[in-house]
Amino acid sequence: MRILIIEDDVELASAMKFRLEKEEFIVDVCHDGEEGLYYMQEHIHDLVILDRMLPSMDGTQVLREARRTHISTPVIFLTALGELTDKVTGLDCGADDYMVKPFAFEELMARIRSIMRRPGNWDDSALLKLGDIAFDPDTNRLSKGTKDCTLSKREGALLEVFLRNPGQILPRPLLLNRVWGLESDVEEGNLDNYIHFLRRRLKTVDSSIVLKTVRGVGYQLEVFR
Repeated sequence: MRILIIEDDVELASAMKFRLEKEEFIVDVCHDGEEGLYYMQEHIHDLVILDRMLPSMDGTQVLREARRTHISTPVIFLTALGELTDKVTGLDCGADDYMVKPFAFEELMARIRSIMRRPGNWDDSALLKLGDIAFDPDTNRLSKGTKDCTLSKREGALLEVFLRNPGQILPRPLLLNRVWGLESDVEEGNLDNYIHFLRRRLKTVDSSIVLKTVRGVGYQLEVFR
C-alpha cells in the first residue's frame, strides 16, 4: 500500500514517513499544495495524509480540486486547525477523516486501518485471485493449485499492481512510480527486467495468464478464458 504525505513541516513529515515505513507502507512525501495535487493526479497512491495550511495552495483547495477532477483516493486531514467549523469544512470538501495535531501515531494507524477496511479500498490482507492464480501480498506467495513459488518484494509489488488492474494497459511511468516511487531515479530497464522475472514466475506455476507488452505504452495482464 502506498501513502502520500502532503505536509510542510519537514521534520514531522520525515517522522511520519519513518514510522509508516516501519509498518511496511510505501511512503512518498511532498511539502506544498501544488506539488501534492500533482502527485494525487498521478493516481498511484492508496491514501493521502493532508495538512491544511500549506504553501502555494492550502489543503482544502487541494482536496476540492482533486474531488472536482474525480480523484477518489481516501484522504485524512491532519492539521492544527481543530475548531468544529474547521472539521466540518474539511469533511464537507471531501475528506474521509479529520485528525487534529498533536496526535498519537497509534490513533493515526487505527484511522488508516479503518479507512482501508471500507468496501472498495485497498486491503493488503486479502488474497488476490485472477484467472488460475492466487497471490498473497502478505507472504509474496504465488500459487496455482498445488504449485507455488515465493516472489521477491519488488516482484510482489509489481504483480500486485497488475492484479488490482486486470486487463488494463498500464503505462510504464505508472508502473515505475507505483513500484519504485515518485522520487526514484531507477532506469526503465529495471522494469523490463522485473517483467521478465514475473513471466518466469507465472511459468513456474504453469499459469495461462499472459503478461503482454504493449509497444510504446507499457504492459497488460491478460487472462484467457
